Amino acid sequence: METYRKFLKAYWWDERDKKDTDMKNQVPPPMPQKPHPKNVTLIDLVPLENITVGKISILETIKRRKSHRRFTEEPLTLEEFSFLLWSTQGVHKPDGIGNAPRRTVPSAGSRHPFETYLLVNRVNGLRPGLYRYLPLEHKVYFLYADLELAAKVSHGCRGQVFVGQGAVVFIWTVIPYRSEWRYSIVAPKMIALDAGHLCQNLYLASEAIGAGTCAIGAYSQDKMDAILDVDGKEEFVIYVAPVGKIK
Repeated sequence: METYRKFLKAYWWDERDKKDTDMKNQVPPPMPQKPHPKNVTLIDLVPLENITVGKISILETIKRRKSHRRFTEEPLTLEEFSFLLWSTQGVHKPDGIGNAPRRTVPSAGSRHPFETYLLVNRVNGLRPGLYRYLPLEHKVYFLYADLELAAKVSHGCRGQVFVGQGAVVFIWTVIPYRSEWRYSIVAPKMIALDAGHLCQNLYLASEAIGAGTCAIGAYSQDKMDAILDVDGKEEFVIYVAPVGKIK
């Protein structure tokens, strides 16, 4: 319990400790986006200037916001899918601190330590399967298909069946070093705060298109990491959220 409380306090470091960060020691910053295989086909998403959905008032969006665990069978359009991705990790200014672009969500030191994977069940124009989002290009690419993938994701989320029933399931991983490069021992607190910013944008964007979501923190680390084929050390799952149309 005491260790947990120390984490929450996350004692801010003094000038002496700051010198121990890789940023202060002039170590080159990590890449803001994990590389993708050269042989994959990148799929264009709807660019921001062509997006027409999600234009209800922010007041109405916040009033509607709540967690949803029941979804209809209605698919998302590619435009709606693009809007959700841009709203959660989209780039609106390419140059930030240490080569990290400014995005649509706040992040400590503009580090943005997350990668976005997507279980697509019902999105018009996309075959069902697992995808990864590339925010710098605003594109996605297909990873693999598996008829049991939705069931595996639900099972990985402690048997919460509704998770795999979303039209799309956002599965975010974290690459801790992106934050550690600047914040060293305080990075875990920064990452936890950033994850909250990220998912709240998904809540608001979902409500704005007549959809809903539910943040999921209860999952098996090993099972979810295995689904994405990440190593569980330098990159691992940190948050999950299914999205679907609601009645």
